[in-house]
Amino acid sequence: MNLFAYTIIAGVMYGIFFGLVGLGLNIVFGVLKMINLAHGDFIMLGSFLAYWLYTLLGVNPLLVIPIAVATFFLVGFPLYYAFVPRLLRSKDPEMLSFILFFGASQVIEAVIIFAFGNNQRSIPSDVFGSSGFVIFGQRFPIAWLITTLVALAAFGFVYWYLRHTRMGYATRAVMANRDEAMLSGIDVNRISAFVFCMGLALAAIAGVFSFFIIGSSSPSMGPELTTVSFAIIVLGSLGNPLGTILGGLIYGVAVMFMQSYFSSWADILPYVLLIAVMLIRPEGLVGKAARSA
Repeated sequence: MNLFAYTIIAGVMYGIFFGLVGLGLNIVFGVLKMINLAHGDFIMLGSFLAYWLYTLLGVNPLLVIPIAVATFFLVGFPLYYAFVPRLLRSKDPEMLSFILFFGASQVIEAVIIFAFGNNQRSIPSDVFGSSGFVIFGQRFPIAWLITTLVALAAFGFVYWYLRHTRMGYATRAVMANRDEAMLSGIDVNRISAFVFCMGLALAAIAGVFSFFIIGSSSPSMGPELTTVSFAIIVLGSLGNPLGTILGGLIYGVAVMFMQSYFSSWADILPYVLLIAVMLIRPEGLVGKAARSA
């Protein structure tokens, strides 16, 4: 019974974090209808930023959040305007985006390996204190609780942005129909650039706290995180950012069950979930909500 309770609670926290991992990828897809195959590499870059700030300057990961958000926004705008508008004007933007972002993923990984080596890096989990916390008689590291709260805050921000701001209303209009949004006078290019940068910033936040859930960071972790992110957003529904938390919860609980009871099969779970959803419910678990948003 103790193992079962631990598995459920840990799976929920694990899933909320991985919902954050997929959130940036899904919000970008919702607006641009492109899958950023370098998404996991931007998560990796966020983790390296946190690692170096902590190692060199002793900056607490919570204080890295505004630094990471500002940095990735500043990087995101020139990246967007250099590549994405040209992709959208091409005859086959989806295929070209796959090629571009796949190439970007390879370049990012190669540059980081060349600059810093391929060693794994980590931030000690006691950076937030050595005391744990107890839920239903099960003890967990305090770093897990803080990571969960940060992820929930990120989801809360995205919900507030989409439902309670003028830019959020415009973003939802672009998600629903890009051409109609343009005809109605919405600056689609500006909205797309902002959401692209937001997606990178959310990836960076996930990277900052990845140490406490995943355990370590390495330059080669990007493609695997992209695969997991894609599985999660397909579970929740492609193009529905708030459905990502449902996909993350399902993934997190399933992974914890696999690790607890069938550990040798845990690595193939993202692919099994992805295939199952595509065969049974290709629109995702909340696909109708996405279409009516």
